[in-house]
Amino acid sequence: MAKFRFHDFLFGKVPFLLLLLFLSNICFQVATCGSIVKFLPGFQGPLPFVLKTGYVGVGEQEDVQVFYYFIESERNPKEDPLLLWLTGGPGCSALSGLVYEIGPIMFKKEYYNGSVPNLILRPASWTKVSSIIFADLPVSTGFTYATTESGAKRSDLIQVNQAHEFLRKWLVEHPKFQSNEIYIAGDSYSGITIPAIVQEIAQGNEKGLQPKINLQGYVLGNPLTIRKEKNYQIPYAHGMGFLSDELYESLQKNCNGDYTNVDPKNLLCSRDINSYDEVIKGINTAHILDPTECRWLRPENILRRSLIKKYLSRVPPISCPNYPQLLSGYWANNSTVRKALHIREGTIGKWSRRSDRIPYTGDISNSFDYHVNLSDKGYRSLIYSGDHDISIPFLDTKAWIKSLNYSIVDDWRQWHTDGQVAGYTRTYSNGMTFATVKGGGHTAAEYRPEECLAMFSRWISKRPL
Repeated sequence: MAKFRFHDFLFGKVPFLLLLLFLSNICFQVATCGSIVKFLPGFQGPLPFVLKTGYVGVGEQEDVQVFYYFIESERNPKEDPLLLWLTGGPGCSALSGLVYEIGPIMFKKEYYNGSVPNLILRPASWTKVSSIIFADLPVSTGFTYATTESGAKRSDLIQVNQAHEFLRKWLVEHPKFQSNEIYIAGDSYSGITIPAIVQEIAQGNEKGLQPKINLQGYVLGNPLTIRKEKNYQIPYAHGMGFLSDELYESLQKNCNGDYTNVDPKNLLCSRDINSYDEVIKGINTAHILDPTECRWLRPENILRRSLIKKYLSRVPPISCPNYPQLLSGYWANNSTVRKALHIREGTIGKWSRRSDRIPYTGDISNSFDYHVNLSDKGYRSLIYSGDHDISIPFLDTKAWIKSLNYSIVDDWRQWHTDGQVAGYTRTYSNGMTFATVKGGGHTAAEYRPEECLAMFSRWISKRPL
């Protein structure tokens, strides 16, 4: 059996039944099928949910080892849907999705005192209604590592292939979830890669790749889609009162509505763009109501004692929603935490919440055509936008959805939680639901957890928002 590679089994070069025997043998010998985590440093007592961590090798030589956190649904894991969650960036660790957005634990917001940061339960976890795999992708993100120089290459299309292979192999290792409905989910930059991943999985099913994935659709939050977000940032900024009517009218006139690809020879447009940049200086683009000092920071920059004074001014006040991002660096770089998570020693150095300083090729120019293809195939989709995000404003998302030109089956209306307006929504005949999250930022669930859980719970259960 050793002469066969896992990749050969997965993609039909040897019989699927042989794969199951091969896999069970590997799992027994080297425990590559993940490990149950019953206790986490910083959390008091045993975890009240099932957490498993592990690695899945992908690529011809399995020279990329993808690290994942898997949490079973707290309701009915046998029947509830399974989500594969990929955080954006590109290169934001899956831990971001787990502890800041939709997972069952989060950091207790308290000043760092030198010990392991404390973890508490998040009541509005999406694991109340679904099982979730949080995967560190692309390679060199979080705890995912490469064993060869070629395996360390990163791009949109490489990530698409790796995510597809990861999921099929993970399902082989966890056969009891093969019949569950499966959705691919993420936010921000994942708006570029996830539609392509869903299409790749669908095509793999059509080719007969095993195991067949019970793919039902995808979920995207504040998704990057066509890489022209500035074309909608400016109208959004005007609508929010950041721009004067005169500057907005001048921008429209001199830039002809295209603020992304400005001709250097167009001096009037360049002048107006500079004026816009000056006007919004000091606005927190992730959430326009948050103070400037609450902008996202890199916790890894302040881990070294020699740099504490230099970066002290960049540490957000504890009142900021993103203060716990500071704690993640201390937590994930703690040796007892790594041992509890079963991180392989020596595979990575310092853990970083973001790996966007490592070269990455954006070889998918936009994901619009993928949405068209997936709609034609009948896959469901939930697209949501925190309405206080200026980095990828909801106007951008509304525009490309409108250009799909699908008929409306449930027109623009309010949706509610606890008797209050939680946002606005519209459903289309192609199986797509769009929703705004009132008061939400770029990572909507981080700012409005109860509302986002209600939204997701209704949609995943095929009920109207």
